[in-house]
Formats: sequence, C-alpha cells, structure tokens
Amino acid sequence: MVPAKSSEISKAAHNTAEVLWLNWKLKLGVTIDYPKPQSIGADRLANAAAVADLYRCPAIVVDFGTAVTFDVVSERRRYVGGVIAPGLEAMTNFLYQRTALLPRLSLKEPKRAVGKSTIEAMRSGAVFGYRGLVREILARVRAEQFPRKKVAVVATGGYAPLIAEGLLEISEIHPHLTLEGLRIVGNLN
Repeated sequence: MVPAKSSEISKAAHNTAEVLWLNWKLKLGVTIDYPKPQSIGADRLANAAAVADLYRCPAIVVDFGTAVTFDVVSERRRYVGGVIAPGLEAMTNFLYQRTALLPRLSLKEPKRAVGKSTIEAMRSGAVFGYRGLVREILARVRAEQFPRKKVAVVATGGYAPLIAEGLLEISEIHPHLTLEGLRIVGNLN
C-alpha cells in the first residue's frame, strides 16, 4: 500500500465496493513470526501468501521492485522476516543524478564484464553487481535459516527476468506473484 494513495483509493471505491486493505491481521495462509508485524509491507505479505500457497515451503521470494526485497517463509508456513536492499533502477538513477558525466541507462544483459564504453561499463556493474548481491544474500539467508534443506526461491517484479535468468539459485520466475498473493488473500478473507 502506498499511504499517499490510500484516501484516493477509498474515495474511488466508496460507492462500488468494500476495500480490503492487506495487513498482518487478515487471513494470509501464513502466520507471522516477526516482532512488529504491523511494519511489514502489504507487498511483502502478499508475496509470502502467494509463495506459501503456490510453492513448497520453506521458500524465499526475491522481489525486484523499487527496492529488492527478500521475504522468508519457514517450512511451517511462517513469515520470519527478510532483507531490503536498494532497487536496481534506484541505483542506476542515483548514479545518473549524482554524477556529472554518467548517463541515464536502459538496462539489458551486458555482452561482457569489461565494458568498452561508459554505458557498457554501467550495465555490467548494474546487472552483474546485482546478481552478486542477490547471490550473496540468498547464500546467507539459506545458511542462517535453512541449512541442508531444499528451499524454493521465487523471483518476481519488474527486473526479475533480467537478473534472475542468470542465477542458478533462483528456482522459478513468477512475474505477477504479488498480484497472485492479493488474489489469494482476497479469497481467504
């Protein structure tokens, strides 16, 4: 949920339907094992609900959105926490906005690690660097939470096809997992 848009959504739906705001108090199909459950974003709860319903647990959802989030669901279908890192587009836009000479960049698969132009070098740093970030976080989460267990790792979000395609650690790419989670939670409630 984007707080600034909540009142607009409520106004738009006022005469037509009841708005169900996704939060930790609803039936999610997962339980919450988290100190301040009210602080968990609706998108992250939707991802946890979807991965628990559609895949095996334990599971990790990697959501390549504005931020890249990692949401962890235990084998007992409990949301146990996660990781939040800056999103890929936020990172590349930051370079463009905060440096004098680096250009705005469209992201696609680099041809090689060593770029022969500024754009190629930036793409390489962004895509390969991001894969490294994801690989390292997944390795640490697995070692900490699920040593010697098989874990479903599902990628979603706008940059999932670009980044996850190059990662053997990702078992599935589900571009609309968050929307599936909204559907699942809506049906449960």
